[in-house]
Amino acid sequence: MLYLKSLPDAQEVFKALSAPMRLQIMRLITENENMSMNDLAETLNLTNSAITMHVAKLEAAGLVSVQTTPGKRGIMKIVRPKHERLIVDLLSSKDSGKKSCYTDEISIGHYTGIEVHPTCGLSTKDAIIGDLDNPKVFSYPERFKADVLWIDHGFVTYNFPNRLRPGQIPVELQISFEISSECPSFNDDYPSDIYFDINGKPLGKWISPGDFGSRRGMISPGWWPDFLNQYGLLKTLIINDNGTFMDGTYMLSKTTISDLNIDYNSDINFTFRVPTDTANCGGLTLFGASFGDYSQSIQVKLYYNETSPENN
Repeated sequence: MLYLKSLPDAQEVFKALSAPMRLQIMRLITENENMSMNDLAETLNLTNSAITMHVAKLEAAGLVSVQTTPGKRGIMKIVRPKHERLIVDLLSSKDSGKKSCYTDEISIGHYTGIEVHPTCGLSTKDAIIGDLDNPKVFSYPERFKADVLWIDHGFVTYNFPNRLRPGQIPVELQISFEISSECPSFNDDYPSDIYFDINGKPLGKWISPGDFGSRRGMISPGWWPDFLNQYGLLKTLIINDNGTFMDGTYMLSKTTISDLNIDYNSDINFTFRVPTDTANCGGLTLFGASFGDYSQSIQVKLYYNETSPENN
Protein backbone atom coordinates (compact mmCIF):
# COMPACT_ATOMS: atom_id res chain seq x y z
CA MET A 1 0.00 0.00 0.00
CA LEU A 2 1.17 3.53 -0.81
CA TYR A 3 -0.11 5.85 1.93
CA LEU A 4 0.22 9.56 1.13
CA LYS A 5 -0.53 11.82 4.08
CA SER A 6 -1.62 14.92 2.11
CA LEU A 7 -2.54 16.17 -1.36
CA PRO A 8 0.85 17.89 -1.80
CA ASP A 9 2.56 14.56 -1.05
CA ALA A 10 0.42 12.93 -3.76
CA GLN A 11 1.14 15.54 -6.45
CA GLU A 12 3.78 13.50 -8.34
CA VAL A 13 1.59 10.39 -8.24
CA PHE A 14 -1.37 12.31 -9.66
CA LYS A 15 0.84 13.70 -12.44
CA ALA A 16 2.10 10.23 -13.31
CA LEU A 17 -1.45 8.87 -13.50
CA SER A 18 -2.86 11.85 -15.41
CA ALA A 19 -2.10 10.26 -18.80
CA PRO A 20 -4.61 7.61 -19.97
CA MET A 21 -1.77 5.56 -21.48
CA ARG A 22 -0.05 5.28 -18.10
CA LEU A 23 -3.32 4.16 -16.55
CA GLN A 24 -3.43 1.45 -19.21
CA ILE A 25 0.10 0.40 -18.31
CA MET A 26 -0.83 0.16 -14.62
CA ARG A 27 -3.88 -1.96 -15.48
CA LEU A 28 -1.87 -4.32 -17.66
CA ILE A 29 0.97 -4.92 -15.22
CA THR A 30 -1.51 -5.44 -12.38
CA GLU A 31 -3.44 -8.06 -14.35
CA ASN A 32 -0.34 -9.73 -15.83
CA GLU A 33 2.50 -10.65 -13.50
CA ASN A 34 5.50 -10.69 -15.87
CA MET A 35 4.94 -8.07 -18.55
CA SER A 36 8.12 -6.73 -20.12
CA MET A 37 8.67 -3.36 -21.77
CA ASN A 38 8.47 -5.10 -25.14
CA ASP A 39 5.17 -6.77 -24.17
CA LEU A 40 3.72 -3.41 -23.20
CA ALA A 41 4.88 -1.77 -26.42
CA GLU A 42 3.35 -4.55 -28.51
CA THR A 43 0.06 -4.66 -26.57
CA LEU A 44 -0.42 -0.89 -26.61
CA ASN A 45 0.93 -0.43 -30.15
CA LEU A 46 3.60 2.03 -28.99
CA THR A 47 7.26 2.44 -29.81
CA ASN A 48 9.85 1.23 -27.30
CA SER A 49 10.94 4.81 -26.66
CA ALA A 50 7.37 5.87 -25.83
CA ILE A 51 6.95 2.97 -23.40
CA THR A 52 10.30 3.80 -21.80
CA MET A 53 9.16 7.39 -21.24
CA HIS A 54 5.82 6.39 -19.68
CA VAL A 55 7.36 3.74 -17.42
CA ALA A 56 10.07 6.19 -16.29
CA LYS A 57 7.40 8.63 -15.08
CA LEU A 58 5.59 5.86 -13.20
CA GLU A 59 8.87 4.68 -11.68
CA ALA A 60 9.81 8.21 -10.58
CA ALA A 61 6.45 8.50 -8.79
CA GLY A 62 7.15 5.29 -6.89
CA LEU A 63 4.35 3.33 -8.56
CA VAL A 64 6.33 0.66 -10.45
CA SER A 65 9.64 -1.14 -10.35
CA VAL A 66 11.66 -2.30 -13.35
CA GLN A 67 13.63 -5.52 -13.01
CA THR A 68 16.14 -6.82 -15.54
CA THR A 69 16.07 -10.56 -16.25
CA PRO A 70 17.48 -12.90 -18.95
CA GLY A 71 15.07 -13.75 -21.77
CA LYS A 72 14.95 -15.76 -24.97
CA ARG A 73 16.02 -12.73 -27.01
CA GLY A 74 18.48 -11.26 -24.56
CA ILE A 75 17.82 -9.07 -21.55
CA MET A 76 14.17 -8.33 -20.67
CA LYS A 77 12.94 -5.48 -18.49
CA ILE A 78 9.96 -6.62 -16.42
CA VAL A 79 7.62 -3.91 -15.11
CA ARG A 80 5.77 -4.64 -11.88
CA PRO A 81 3.47 -2.55 -9.65
CA LYS A 82 4.99 -1.63 -6.28
CA HIS A 83 1.69 -1.27 -4.43
CA GLU A 84 -1.72 -2.94 -4.39
CA ARG A 85 -3.53 0.13 -3.08
CA LEU A 86 -3.15 3.90 -3.08
CA ILE A 87 -4.55 5.93 -0.17
CA VAL A 88 -4.45 9.74 0.09
CA ASP A 89 -5.33 11.39 3.40
CA LEU A 90 -7.48 14.35 2.33
CA LEU A 91 -8.12 15.44 5.91
CA SER A 92 -4.44 16.17 6.46
CA SER A 93 -4.50 18.41 3.39
CA LYS A 94 -6.95 20.71 5.17
CA ASP A 95 -4.29 21.35 7.80
CA SER A 96 -1.90 23.00 5.35
CA GLY A 97 -3.39 26.46 5.90
CA LYS A 98 -2.93 26.29 9.66
CA LYS A 99 0.54 27.57 10.44
CA SER A 100 1.02 27.12 14.19
CA CYS A 101 0.97 23.46 15.13
CA TYR A 102 2.85 20.96 17.27
CA THR A 103 2.89 17.40 15.91
CA ASP A 104 3.79 14.17 17.70
CA GLU A 105 3.42 10.44 17.08
CA ILE A 106 2.89 8.20 20.11
CA SER A 107 3.85 4.53 19.89
CA ILE A 108 1.15 2.02 20.83
CA GLY A 109 3.16 0.61 23.73
CA HIS A 110 3.84 4.00 25.36
CA TYR A 111 0.67 4.04 27.44
CA THR A 112 0.83 5.53 30.93
CA GLY A 113 -2.22 3.80 32.40
CA ILE A 114 -4.12 0.65 31.49
CA GLU A 115 -6.78 -1.76 32.71
CA VAL A 116 -6.75 -5.05 30.81
CA HIS A 117 -9.17 -7.98 30.63
CA PRO A 118 -8.86 -11.01 28.28
CA THR A 119 -9.04 -11.54 25.43
CA CYS A 120 -5.93 -9.38 25.25
CA GLY A 121 -2.40 -9.16 23.91
CA LEU A 122 0.53 -7.10 22.73
CA SER A 123 3.01 -7.55 19.91
CA THR A 124 6.07 -5.85 18.49
CA LYS A 125 6.70 -5.95 14.75
CA ASP A 126 8.87 -9.01 15.35
CA ALA A 127 7.06 -11.15 17.95
CA ILE A 128 4.08 -11.44 20.30
CA ILE A 129 5.00 -10.29 23.81
CA GLY A 130 4.62 -13.09 26.37
CA ASP A 131 1.44 -15.17 26.32
CA LEU A 132 -1.87 -14.37 24.70
CA ASP A 133 -4.71 -13.43 27.08
CA ASN A 134 -2.32 -12.75 29.96
CA PRO A 135 -2.80 -9.24 31.42
CA LYS A 136 0.61 -9.42 33.12
CA VAL A 137 2.43 -8.94 29.81
CA PHE A 138 1.18 -5.35 29.67
CA SER A 139 3.70 -4.52 32.41
CA TYR A 140 6.67 -6.17 30.67
CA PRO A 141 9.40 -3.70 29.58
CA GLU A 142 9.11 -5.02 26.01
CA ARG A 143 5.72 -3.30 25.84
CA PHE A 144 7.43 -0.01 24.89
CA LYS A 145 8.19 -1.60 21.51
CA ALA A 146 4.59 -2.81 21.02
CA ASP A 147 2.97 -1.89 17.71
CA VAL A 148 -0.45 -3.50 18.22
CA LEU A 149 -2.57 -3.87 21.36
CA TRP A 150 -5.96 -5.44 22.06
CA ILE A 151 -8.22 -5.78 25.13
CA ASP A 152 -11.72 -7.15 25.74
CA HIS A 153 -12.71 -4.29 28.06
CA GLY A 154 -11.02 -1.73 30.28
CA PHE A 155 -9.05 1.36 29.27
CA VAL A 156 -5.75 2.58 27.79
CA THR A 157 -4.36 6.04 28.63
CA TYR A 158 -1.61 7.97 26.86
CA ASN A 159 0.10 11.11 28.14
CA PHE A 160 0.53 13.37 25.12
CA PRO A 161 3.48 15.78 25.00
CA ASN A 162 2.48 19.34 25.85
CA ARG A 163 4.81 21.59 23.84
CA LEU A 164 2.88 24.80 24.45
CA ARG A 165 4.85 27.80 25.66
CA PRO A 166 3.62 30.74 27.73
CA GLY A 167 1.31 32.88 25.60
CA GLN A 168 0.27 30.03 23.28
CA ILE A 169 -3.45 29.23 23.43
CA PRO A 170 -4.70 25.89 22.01
CA VAL A 171 -7.45 26.24 19.38
CA GLU A 172 -7.74 22.70 18.02
CA LEU A 173 -6.55 19.22 18.96
CA GLN A 174 -6.51 16.41 16.37
CA ILE A 175 -5.89 12.78 17.34
CA SER A 176 -5.59 10.18 14.57
CA PHE A 177 -5.43 6.40 15.11
CA GLU A 178 -6.24 3.04 13.49
CA ILE A 179 -8.75 1.17 15.63
CA SER A 180 -11.20 -1.73 15.63
CA SER A 181 -13.17 -3.91 18.05
CA GLU A 182 -11.70 -7.00 19.72
CA CYS A 183 -13.34 -10.39 19.27
CA PRO A 184 -11.87 -13.82 20.01
CA SER A 185 -10.38 -14.70 16.60
CA PHE A 186 -12.15 -12.06 14.45
CA ASN A 187 -15.63 -10.99 13.44
CA ASP A 188 -16.26 -8.24 10.88
CA ASP A 189 -19.72 -7.66 12.43
CA TYR A 190 -18.84 -7.11 16.10
CA PRO A 191 -19.81 -3.62 17.29
CA SER A 192 -18.03 -2.01 20.22
CA ASP A 193 -18.82 1.21 22.09
CA ILE A 194 -15.48 2.99 22.50
CA TYR A 195 -15.41 6.11 24.66
CA PHE A 196 -12.79 8.86 24.70
CA ASP A 197 -11.80 11.41 27.31
CA ILE A 198 -9.03 13.93 28.02
CA ASN A 199 -8.03 14.56 31.63
CA GLY A 200 -11.27 12.86 32.66
CA LYS A 201 -13.42 15.16 30.51
CA PRO A 202 -15.74 13.04 28.28
CA LEU A 203 -15.39 13.57 24.54
CA GLY A 204 -18.05 11.15 23.39
CA LYS A 205 -18.51 7.64 22.01
CA TRP A 206 -17.77 6.00 18.67
CA ILE A 207 -19.16 2.59 17.72
CA SER A 208 -16.58 0.39 16.01
CA PRO A 209 -18.40 -1.86 13.52
CA GLY A 210 -16.18 -4.91 13.92
CA ASP A 211 -12.91 -6.72 14.51
CA PHE A 212 -11.69 -7.05 10.94
CA GLY A 213 -9.93 -10.20 9.81
CA SER A 214 -11.46 -11.48 6.57
CA ARG A 215 -8.26 -10.36 4.83
CA ARG A 216 -4.75 -9.63 6.05
CA GLY A 217 -3.67 -6.17 7.08
CA MET A 218 -1.94 -4.45 4.19
CA ILE A 219 1.23 -3.63 6.13
CA SER A 220 1.18 -6.35 8.81
CA PRO A 221 4.31 -8.53 9.11
CA GLY A 222 4.31 -11.75 7.13
CA TRP A 223 4.58 -13.88 10.27
CA TRP A 224 1.46 -12.35 11.89
CA PRO A 225 -1.13 -15.16 12.44
CA ASP A 226 -4.24 -15.09 10.26
CA PHE A 227 -6.54 -15.75 13.24
CA LEU A 228 -5.55 -12.53 15.05
CA ASN A 229 -6.71 -8.93 14.50
CA GLN A 230 -5.74 -7.84 10.99
CA TYR A 231 -6.66 -4.18 10.45
CA GLY A 232 -8.80 -1.31 11.67
CA LEU A 233 -10.32 1.95 10.49
CA LEU A 234 -8.36 5.18 10.42
CA LYS A 235 -10.27 7.67 12.58
CA THR A 236 -9.55 11.31 13.45
CA LEU A 237 -10.92 12.89 16.61
CA ILE A 238 -11.07 16.70 16.47
CA ILE A 239 -11.73 19.03 19.41
CA ASN A 240 -12.05 22.75 18.71
CA ASP A 241 -14.19 25.75 19.67
CA ASN A 242 -17.21 24.22 17.89
CA GLY A 243 -17.19 20.96 19.86
CA THR A 244 -15.90 17.42 19.40
CA PHE A 245 -16.00 15.64 16.04
CA MET A 246 -15.10 12.22 14.63
CA ASP A 247 -14.00 12.50 10.99
CA GLY A 248 -15.92 15.76 10.75
CA THR A 249 -19.14 14.34 12.25
CA TYR A 250 -20.36 15.98 15.44
CA MET A 251 -20.23 13.66 18.47
CA LEU A 252 -22.76 13.62 21.31
CA SER A 253 -20.33 15.40 23.62
CA LYS A 254 -20.43 19.21 23.49
CA THR A 255 -16.90 19.43 24.88
CA THR A 256 -14.86 22.21 23.28
CA ILE A 257 -11.12 22.86 23.33
CA SER A 258 -11.73 25.62 25.91
CA ASP A 259 -13.52 23.14 28.20
CA LEU A 260 -10.31 21.10 28.45
CA ASN A 261 -8.53 24.02 30.18
CA ILE A 262 -5.21 23.17 28.55
CA ASP A 263 -2.34 25.63 28.93
CA TYR A 264 1.43 25.30 28.81
CA ASN A 265 1.49 23.73 32.31
CA SER A 266 -1.22 21.11 31.70
CA ASP A 267 -1.02 17.38 31.40
CA ILE A 268 -2.82 15.98 28.35
CA ASN A 269 -3.99 12.48 29.29
CA PHE A 270 -6.02 10.85 26.53
CA THR A 271 -7.99 7.66 27.27
CA PHE A 272 -9.62 4.98 25.13
CA ARG A 273 -12.26 3.25 27.25
CA VAL A 274 -14.52 0.19 26.78
CA PRO A 275 -16.77 -0.18 29.86
CA THR A 276 -18.84 -3.27 30.61
CA ASP A 277 -22.02 -1.25 31.29
CA THR A 278 -22.60 -0.27 27.67
CA ALA A 279 -24.81 -1.67 24.92
CA ASN A 280 -21.88 -3.00 22.84
CA CYS A 281 -18.97 -4.14 24.99
CA GLY A 282 -16.85 -5.36 22.09
CA GLY A 283 -13.32 -4.46 23.14
CA LEU A 284 -10.75 -2.45 21.21
CA THR A 285 -7.63 -2.96 19.12
CA LEU A 286 -5.07 -0.24 18.40
CA PHE A 287 -2.74 -0.64 15.41
CA GLY A 288 0.67 1.00 15.11
CA ALA A 289 3.03 1.75 12.24
CA SER A 290 3.83 -1.92 11.46
CA PHE A 291 0.32 -3.44 11.60
CA GLY A 292 -3.03 -3.01 9.92
CA ASP A 293 -3.59 -0.82 6.87
CA TYR A 294 -1.91 2.48 7.80
CA SER A 295 1.76 3.11 8.56
CA GLN A 296 1.19 5.30 11.59
CA SER A 297 0.79 5.04 15.34
CA ILE A 298 -1.26 7.60 17.34
CA GLN A 299 -0.74 10.97 15.67
CA VAL A 300 -1.39 14.15 17.66
CA LYS A 301 -1.64 17.70 16.27
CA LEU A 302 -2.12 20.65 18.60
CA TYR A 303 -2.92 23.95 16.85
CA TYR A 304 -2.51 27.18 18.78
CA ASN A 305 -2.64 30.96 18.59
CA GLU A 306 -0.10 33.38 20.02
CA THR A 307 -1.44 36.00 22.42
CA SER A 308 -0.06 39.51 22.16
CA PRO A 309 2.65 40.47 24.70
CA GLU A 310 0.40 42.97 26.50
CA ASN A 311 -2.06 40.12 27.28
CA ASN A 312 0.61 37.87 28.79
